[in-house]
Amino acid sequence: MKAVAILAASAVLAGSALTARAADDSKVKAATQQVETGAKKIGDGKIGEGVEQTAKGIGHTVVEGAKYSGEKIKEGGKAAEPQAKSAWENVRDGATDFGHSVKSFFARLFGS
Repeated sequence: MKAVAILAASAVLAGSALTARAADDSKVKAATQQVETGAKKIGDGKIGEGVEQTAKGIGHTVVEGAKYSGEKIKEGGKAAEPQAKSAWENVRDGATDFGHSVKSFFARLFGS
């Protein structure tokens, strides 16, 4: 009995941690609400119904949280892409400038 309540409470905390970083987290919030509702039913003595709803809510929270996290990772990768190209262009340009400097140095050294 206590183990189920602890499981429910930890699921609620895990669900709210997932929603903390979500911009459009309506599906994750709905799943978290399902966990909370199930946990309340357990507290009200409706053990079977509460455990079932809590377990479904935990599953939905994990699934929706994973989907949302995947979307955010993709967005993050796309957002970083222009910066990565810019960094490469800076390295390339720096190497080109270095090559010109070396050429100029030897041209002046040997009077060409």
